[in-house]
Amino acid sequence: MVPVTEPTTTPRRRLPARALDTGPDAPWPVRHLSARIAEYVHRMPGVWVEGQVVQLNRRPGTTLAFLTLRDTDADVSLPVSVHVRVLDAATAPVQEGAHVVVHATPRFWVKRGTLQLEADEIRPVGLGELLARIEHLKRVLGAEGLFDAARKKPLPFLPHVVGLVCGRESKAEHDVVVNARARWPQVRFEIREVAVQGVAAVPEVTAALRELDADPAVEVIVVARGGGSVEDLLPFSNEALVRAVSACRTPVVSAIGHETDSPLLDLVADHRASTPTDAGKRVVPDVGEERTRLVQARRRIRAAVAQRLHREQDALAALRSRPVLARPELLLDGRGVDVERWRAAARRALDDRIRAGHAEVSRLAAQVRALSPAATLERGYAVVQRADDGAVVRRPEHAPAGTGLRLRLAVGEVGATSTGSPGDTGRKGTSTADATAAGGVPRFTDHPAGRAAPAAAQEE
Repeated sequence: MVPVTEPTTTPRRRLPARALDTGPDAPWPVRHLSARIAEYVHRMPGVWVEGQVVQLNRRPGTTLAFLTLRDTDADVSLPVSVHVRVLDAATAPVQEGAHVVVHATPRFWVKRGTLQLEADEIRPVGLGELLARIEHLKRVLGAEGLFDAARKKPLPFLPHVVGLVCGRESKAEHDVVVNARARWPQVRFEIREVAVQGVAAVPEVTAALRELDADPAVEVIVVARGGGSVEDLLPFSNEALVRAVSACRTPVVSAIGHETDSPLLDLVADHRASTPTDAGKRVVPDVGEERTRLVQARRRIRAAVAQRLHREQDALAALRSRPVLARPELLLDGRGVDVERWRAAARRALDDRIRAGHAEVSRLAAQVRALSPAATLERGYAVVQRADDGAVVRRPEHAPAGTGLRLRLAVGEVGATSTGSPGDTGRKGTSTADATAAGGVPRFTDHPAGRAAPAAAQEE
C-alpha cells in the first residue's frame, strides 16, 4: 500500500470517518477516496479467474508482461500484469485467443485510479477441458428444452430476402450466395460481415442476428462459416450466442464448419446445413426443379380430368342405352296395363260386394217380414184396441158392453162396439161384439177376447 501524505499547503480539517458521513460541506478529497479504495482492494485475497487472452504485450528486456483477460460470454475485461518467468513456466504457450485460468491478486493504483490484477500463475485450458465444458453446457441447455424439435420453426418455401451472417470476404459467403442465386436468381440477401472467430466473434454475431431478426423483410437467417479447428469454432458453442439464436423469431439455419463439426449452434438452430453450400440449397427452391414439378403436375391434372370425362361419358352412354331411356313410353305402357288390371279387379270386387250386400239385405228383409206384426195381420188377424185410450183388449172384461173399439187390420182400421150376451157370460174368456164397417155391420162371436175372427169367419 502506498502511503498518502497530506500537502502542507492544504489547511488541516477533520475528515468524516465514513463515506455515509460525507456531504457537500464535508467531502472527501480524491486522494482520500483512492486510498480508501486501495485499502479495501488490497485486503482481498488471491482469486482464480478464467478468461480469454485478448492482448499480450511482452517486451524484450523487461521482466513484466501485460495482457488483457476478457470474459468469453460478456463484453467485460480486466488488465493483468504477470512476470515473464510465470509465462515461461506455463505448460503450454500463452498466446492471444487462448483460454486460460489465472491466479491473481487485485491491485488498485491510487495515482491512476485503475484496478489491475497481478498474476502469479497461469494455466492454459486444454482442448479436453474445453470439450468437457461444452458437453456440460449441452446437457444444461438440453434440459432447458432449447434443443427440442417442437421449438424449431419451419423454413419458408420461397423467401424474398435472406439474412446472411458470415465472415468478411469469406468463402462461406460466396458459397451461400452463389448456390442460392443459381437455384433462384430473384432471391435477395441482407449480408452482415462479422468476425467469426476470436474474442469479437460472439458479440458481433449476436448483434448481427438481432439486427436481422428485427428486420421484417428478412424471412430466414443463415449463419455461415467455413471449416476450422475446435478452438476456432468455440464461439459458436458459446452460451450467450446459443441463447440469442434460441430467442430469434425468424428461422435460423446453421452452416458452421464441415460435416464432422457439431457446435452447439447446430443443435439450437431451426435447421442445420452440413456446409455453406448446403445452406444455399436449403433456403431457396430450385427454379428448374419447380418448373419440372409444375409441368408434371399439369400433366397429372390434365390426365385426371380426361379420365374423369371419359368415365362420366361412358356412364352417360350406359344410362342412355337402357330401355327406360331409349323408349320412355315403355314404362308408361307397363304402368297403364297395371292400372287397367287394378281397375277391373276393383270393379269386380265392388260388384261382388254389392251383390253380397243385396243378398244380405234381402235375407234380413225376409226375416223382418216374417217376424213383423203386419205379416200376422195379413194372415187375417186384427188388433182390438179401446177407442178411448188405445189400450189393447186382451180379455173380455177389458171391453164391457157398449165399449167403443178400434180394429186394426192389415190394411186400414174399422170401428166396433162391444155388446154383451147373457148366454155367453158364463163362459170365461168369451164375449160378443158387433163390428160396424163402411160396407155393413158384421158380428164377431165365440172368439177369444182381444182377437177378431179371420176374414173367412167374418164372411160366414
